[in-house]
Amino acid sequence: MKATNRETRAHNERLVLATIYDSGPISRAAVARATGLTRTTVSDVVGELLAGGLTREIGRGPSTGGKAPILLGVVDDARHLIGIDLAEDAFRGAVVNLRGQVMQRRELPLEGRDGQAALERVFELTDALVQAARRPVVGIGVGTPGLSDATGGTVLQAANLDWRELPLGRLIQERYEMPAYVANDSQALALAEHVFGARRTTNLVVVKVGRGVGAGLVLEGRLFQGDGFGAGEIGHTTVVEDGALCRCGGHGCLETVAGTRAVLDRLSPGAVGVRPITLDDAVAAFGRGDATALAAVFEAARYLGLALAGLVGTLNVRRIVLVGPMTAFGDPWLRVVRETMRGHALARLTAETNVELGHLDADSVILGASALLLTNELGLLLLPAAAERPS
Repeated sequence: MKATNRETRAHNERLVLATIYDSGPISRAAVARATGLTRTTVSDVVGELLAGGLTREIGRGPSTGGKAPILLGVVDDARHLIGIDLAEDAFRGAVVNLRGQVMQRRELPLEGRDGQAALERVFELTDALVQAARRPVVGIGVGTPGLSDATGGTVLQAANLDWRELPLGRLIQERYEMPAYVANDSQALALAEHVFGARRTTNLVVVKVGRGVGAGLVLEGRLFQGDGFGAGEIGHTTVVEDGALCRCGGHGCLETVAGTRAVLDRLSPGAVGVRPITLDDAVAAFGRGDATALAAVFEAARYLGLALAGLVGTLNVRRIVLVGPMTAFGDPWLRVVRETMRGHALARLTAETNVELGHLDADSVILGASALLLTNELGLLLLPAAAERPS
């Protein structure tokens, strides 16, 4: 089907904006070379972006013999994005600019709410964030636990919130009359690391290891969710036959042996009335070289390494980033994860695979939810520089 003039114009605008976003400061001529568009088309599109305040002229570049070219850049604060993280203990959100800089932050404790009460809490938080925005808002992105259909904005299942088939995206869009997108929190983390992390690669796996274990996949520069939107749900694959009961109802799931629960359970005292062991306690004991803590943490690391070996063999993605509370055990934990992975997958593949700790902070789900708006509403391609793409 032939594209209409409006569709072609929108495509060109997104292509030009994406190029300026990723490569600016950049001249109009360089944009034309990078996009394959004519100089006339680029000039027209840039004129519209300048008029809309999304880009600006920021000086002249070096001359190659003629007149020095005028350079273009994106106005980072031209639009704001609202990102929300529906975490287990509290709902958090922020107003961020186009580069992921947090402008305003809000947080509301969940306090055991679920079902309709939890949904009302989402609206309460979003109300505050919409009021806090000081620039036109592109839309609202949400990172939620459980299974989510990012294409339709539906939370298919979030057990801790007692949500099933909840059309969260549609409800937010209708209430606030602006675009809304929903993704699983692990998938949001992957998008955050891809867009705002230390470097951008074509393919990326981000694994969150806390009480739960989940992976987010970016393949060919795009968030990959799988046919049933459950890509990356590695935490609920059985790794120990007849193992411990998991919160999903199964037994011996990866999260019961690789996450914080496994470590804390091994360190918790049996006496009634004794203060429960916290993650900070476990990290301190591990740092002191406590034998029980070392054994618990390294056993959890080995189970995670086995899971990563499966991912390497299936996807052959060369960059894996680990995030979440278990990363508090640092390089010794990471070393065992790497060694186990390398010992249980094809050596040629694991030799090319880099497993590293994430560089983002507690706002990473918020940033990933915001990045949904960059890709879906502003159409930014968010691909790595040509030098980092596979040949």
